[in-house]
Amino acid sequence: MAEVIAELRNVNIYQSNTLILGNVNISLNKAEFVYLVGKTGTGKSSLLKTLYGDLPLKEGEGQVVGFNLREMNWKKVPYLRRNLGVVFQDFQLLTDRNVSDNLKFVLRATGWKHEKLMNEKIADVLDKVGLKSKGFKMPFEMSGGEQQRVDIARALLNSPKLILADEPTGNLDPETADEIMQLLFQISKDYGTTVIMATHDYRVVHKFPARMLRTEKGRVIDNATISIE
Repeated sequence: MAEVIAELRNVNIYQSNTLILGNVNISLNKAEFVYLVGKTGTGKSSLLKTLYGDLPLKEGEGQVVGFNLREMNWKKVPYLRRNLGVVFQDFQLLTDRNVSDNLKFVLRATGWKHEKLMNEKIADVLDKVGLKSKGFKMPFEMSGGEQQRVDIARALLNSPKLILADEPTGNLDPETADEIMQLLFQISKDYGTTVIMATHDYRVVHKFPARMLRTEKGRVIDNATISIE
């Protein structure tokens, strides 16, 4: 039986006091790749924010990588996030330091202290994303695809069981987007990492098929299908 990495049961998701998504029932298994699609404003970001503890879970039951979302508070959220990787559309790299120092900043922030171990971990994740020799580069010296790879490397630093990717191909040309998709699928397969990826890029959804969740009219539809408009 598959290991469940994240699960929401009978969940209602709110922004302030406004119900965004009602009666959400989803389960994500180990090493599974899942798309999250839906029009802007239908709740994709709210669903991701619930999974990484940014929106409190008020109604229903939820667990992510063994953490009970109903018991989350500001003290517990950092521990949850150490078990997650988050990949953003706009990279969010620190522009005043090189790639290695960007990654070291995250390690220090999540409790790493030993310099040699940090350097080994940084070399390892850069190798995984195909940037083995690029640690000395500044973000502005890199292409958009390379910056996105650094973002994915950053998400891998604490060996997460779950990666949440929010529009990771949104700012990339089709060829670079395909490279990033291949990398994310490879990580899922090789390291048993679960990936949930919010996207508007229906071209990659068709080219790299996987299970799909769709937000629509206040609901989350599982095993959804889409048509290219």
